[in-house]
Amino acid sequence: MNRRHDIDALRVLAFGLLILYHLGMLYVGPASDWTFHLKSSYLANWLQYPMLASGFWRMDLLFLISGLVVHFLRGRLSLPRLAWKRTVRLQLPLLFGIAVVVPIQPYVQGVSNGLVAPGFGHFLLRYWTGGPWPAGAFDGWQYGFTWNHLWYLSYVWVYTMMLILLLPALESGPGQRLLTHCRRLRGPALLLLPALPLLGYSVWLAARYPITHALSNDWYAHAGYLTVFLYGYVLGTDRGLWSELARLRRHALLLAVASFALHYVIDQVGNWVDMSWLPMTAYASARFLMRVLHFVYAWAAIAAVLGYGHHYLNRPFRWLPYAREAVYPWYILHQSVMLAVAYWALPRHLGPVLEPLSVLLGTVAGCALLHEFVIRRTRWLRPLFGLDAIPRQRAAPARELSTQNA
Repeated sequence: MNRRHDIDALRVLAFGLLILYHLGMLYVGPASDWTFHLKSSYLANWLQYPMLASGFWRMDLLFLISGLVVHFLRGRLSLPRLAWKRTVRLQLPLLFGIAVVVPIQPYVQGVSNGLVAPGFGHFLLRYWTGGPWPAGAFDGWQYGFTWNHLWYLSYVWVYTMMLILLLPALESGPGQRLLTHCRRLRGPALLLLPALPLLGYSVWLAARYPITHALSNDWYAHAGYLTVFLYGYVLGTDRGLWSELARLRRHALLLAVASFALHYVIDQVGNWVDMSWLPMTAYASARFLMRVLHFVYAWAAIAAVLGYGHHYLNRPFRWLPYAREAVYPWYILHQSVMLAVAYWALPRHLGPVLEPLSVLLGTVAGCALLHEFVIRRTRWLRPLFGLDAIPRQRAAPARELSTQNA
C-alpha cells in the first residue's frame, strides 16, 4: 500500500495547532471562562474567537486521523497483532508520561495556587505515592495524580480496542455492505449528514455529562470522539470519498466560514442590541441555531482540511519523514515544557508580546532539543515516547540482511 503523505502531514499540522492552542490557553481572557494550569497577567478576550475557530473541530480531527491509522494498520496486521501494537504504542507513553513527563504540570499549578509547597523533588515523591492533596491543588488532585493532556492516548486506546472487537462484524458480508453504503455519500450529504450525530449528542448528552477527560462517566465526549474515530476508519483509503472531499474542498471551506460567521453574529447580537424584549422561545431558538451552526461548522471545517490536504499534501515532502517521527514525542512533551517555561517567564512580566513569544520559542526549542538529542538517540527511551526501538531507516537494512542470511 502506498503511504498516504497527506495524512502524515495533517497529523503533524494538527498537533502543531495543538501547541498554539495550549499557548493561547495561557493568555485567553476571563470573558471566555476557560481555566488553565497557569494564567498570564496579559490576558486578551479576543483570543477566544480564533481559539473557538479551531477548538470546535481540532480534537475531532485528531480522533478521525486515529481511526484512519487503525484502518491502515488492519491492512497488514492480524487482529491480535493490531491490538498488541496499538497497546504498546499508546499505553507505554501514557504510563511513562503520567509518571515522568506530566508531574511538572501539577507542580507548577499547585505552587501557583499556593496549595503545594515549593520543591519539585519532595512533590514528586508525594505524587508517585498518590498524595493526598489539598482540594483544588491541581487538575485531577482528587485522583492523586493526573494525565492532563495525555488523556487523548487513553481515549484512543479504548476506542481502538472497541473497534477491534467490532471488526469481525464490519468485515463480514453485511458489514461490508453497510460500509459500502456509508462510502457512497457525495455532494451536500457528505458535508452535512456526518454532523447530525454530533448535534444529537450535544442535545441529549452535553448538559448531563459535561466533558471531563477523566475517562469514566465522560459520555458526551465519548459519543462524539468515538463517532469521528469511526468516521476515520470508514473513510480509510476509499478513493471515491477522498476524491469527493478534494472536489468539495472549496464548498466545505465556504460552508465552514459562513457557519462560524453566523454563529459569531448570533453570539454577539446581545452585546450590540437590547434583547430583553424578546420572548424566551425566540431566545431558545437562537441558542439552538447556534448549536446547529457549531456542528455544521465543525464537520465542514474537517471536510475542508481533509479535502485541501488530499489535494495539496499527498506528496513526499523532504521534511515529512523527520516530522512524522517527531510529532509523537513533541505531543507528549509540549505541555510540560510549555508550563515549565511559563512558570519561569510569567513572574518576570516581560510584556504582552515578549512573554508569549518567549514561551512559544522556549517550548519549541525544548521539544526539539529533547527529541533530537535525547529521545531519538536512546534506544530504550524511544518506545516510551511512541517510537520504534530501532529507527526505521536503520531497521530496513537489518531486515534485508536477515532475509539474505535466512
